Amino acid sequence: MIAKTRQITGAVSTTSLPTLRYLEPEYIYMAVTNARCATSDIYVKVGDKVKIGQTIGIRKGPFFEQPIHSTVSGEVVGFVKKFHRSGKLTEFVQIKNDKKDEWISPEIPRSDEEIDQLTLEDFARITKEVSLVGLGGSSFPTYIKFQTKDPIHTILINGVECEPYISSDHRMMLEHPRRVILGASYAMKAFKAKKGLICIKKKYQDLYDCLTAELTRFPDLNIEVCRVGNYYPQGWEIEMIKSALGIKVPAGVLPAKLGLMVFNVSTTVGLYRAIKYNQPVTKRNYTLSGDGINIPQNIRLRIGTSLKELIDVCGGYKGDDNKVLIMGGPMMGANLVRDDAVITKTCTSTIVLNERPVVEEPCVRCASCVYSCPAGLQPIQIMQAVKNKDKDALNKLNIKACILCGMCSYTCTSKIHLTDYCRKAKRMV
Repeated sequence: MIAKTRQITGAVSTTSLPTLRYLEPEYIYMAVTNARCATSDIYVKVGDKVKIGQTIGIRKGPFFEQPIHSTVSGEVVGFVKKFHRSGKLTEFVQIKNDKKDEWISPEIPRSDEEIDQLTLEDFARITKEVSLVGLGGSSFPTYIKFQTKDPIHTILINGVECEPYISSDHRMMLEHPRRVILGASYAMKAFKAKKGLICIKKKYQDLYDCLTAELTRFPDLNIEVCRVGNYYPQGWEIEMIKSALGIKVPAGVLPAKLGLMVFNVSTTVGLYRAIKYNQPVTKRNYTLSGDGINIPQNIRLRIGTSLKELIDVCGGYKGDDNKVLIMGGPMMGANLVRDDAVITKTCTSTIVLNERPVVEEPCVRCASCVYSCPAGLQPIQIMQAVKNKDKDALNKLNIKACILCGMCSYTCTSKIHLTDYCRKAKRMV
């Protein structure tokens, strides 16, 4: 039985663990739709043979489309229902892996000279064709960022990874610093930006040493490692920009309007592969951690791998307690009611915790939620407006500025699930 309550305890550190490669699952599952794309066209049927990188369908959003690429070569064996990273039951295309690793097209690297000739429009076209999205969890299409008309002077690479337990980006930067730096340089070329910053937490000396050493190989690049705060939610781009540059981005204003463009560090590596090799993201780094799993681990895996299979790889569940499964980080992730879930392109982690039930008590007006809110909101008043179904009050309370960071629930002395009320409020408006 999987419990629905969560409580964060001392995080199991996986930052020092080398990444385990698990790249040969028996089956992979590709989501037909997702949270941003409610409809799709699927181009394959049961019995069809597919190759890595082959477009097997296209998801359709309100103002954009996302091609769906197979991450293995093999045979389409069915359409099944499994849990998505959003926590919802979703339809997936099931593909049996033939383990031949055959690509739909050969890998032909672009030369540095060819990359230098690419225009901003070329970057938008390439990233759209390979369906690159925000791999930190946003799933926002990267090609839309390359369609901006605003002049960009600074590129920021978000390597902060501020939620507890997660270390997949940390290991990416330690193990593949060259890809991070080249991806950042490509973004700078696209926008003709003069400066690049790779933002990491101050406490990670290993990352600072690794990245600065690698940057000595690229003396012509104006890229620096920027050490920002160790607190949560430092990874929120508005907070990161303020810490890195001292610039406060007003609510509702895109950073591009101020000449800034932000990419997650894994997205940056995806950009490197897209521009250098014209390839979609077929693999990613992933963290499986928590006190309810036997062997917490960072893993390099195929997009579409089954979570249940991954749990077995990590030694299975630890102890006999009910488990809390959180797809994503413990602050902003989604609870799963079963482990029959799939690791999609924008999943960063799964946290497995032993259940520790909490009892919700009446609000004592301590204002902890107000003091801790990075967006300066009033969560208790938002909760009351939700209960009263008062949309006008929610708009006045500026609910659209909420980033669902979870701080109000985490700091609430009465253990009220305020973030859930904020989520409902955002749906209401």
